[in-house]
Amino acid sequence: MTKITLAHVGSRAKVPNGFDAAVEDYLERCSGFVPAAAEGFRSEAALLERVTKQKGRVVLVLLDSRGRQMTSEAFAQWLGARRNEGVQEIVFAVGPADGWTDVARNRAAMLLSLGSMTVAHGLARLVMAEQIYRAVAILTGHPYHRGH
Repeated sequence: MTKITLAHVGSRAKVPNGFDAAVEDYLERCSGFVPAAAEGFRSEAALLERVTKQKGRVVLVLLDSRGRQMTSEAFAQWLGARRNEGVQEIVFAVGPADGWTDVARNRAAMLLSLGSMTVAHGLARLVMAEQIYRAVAILTGHPYHRGH
């Protein structure tokens, strides 16, 4: 079963904010179908070290405005394909305030964009947590996603 980690990078990565409870709620909802958790890192280097040292097949996806945009259905399809390929963990990461370095972007399997507008990192984490849950709901036939 593919584990999903929603990572975030920043000097305030361990400081609670107004979005944390909702992020945890969506990830907990996923747990009935797939292991899901949030994890904070103080630096990009710490995130990359964790991903590199992880045993097994790990896919790193960086949230980046230059990345690929997808519908919820296309995202669910992408997630299901990684699961079917035997990927052991997918790490979705919201980056540092100054953006990802070339090193991180080159290490990533995919850059994913939530849209061309800039949003607060906590809000991006919440949107990503909800989209992960929505994708899991689509893949399992749960009625949460109604396709509109």
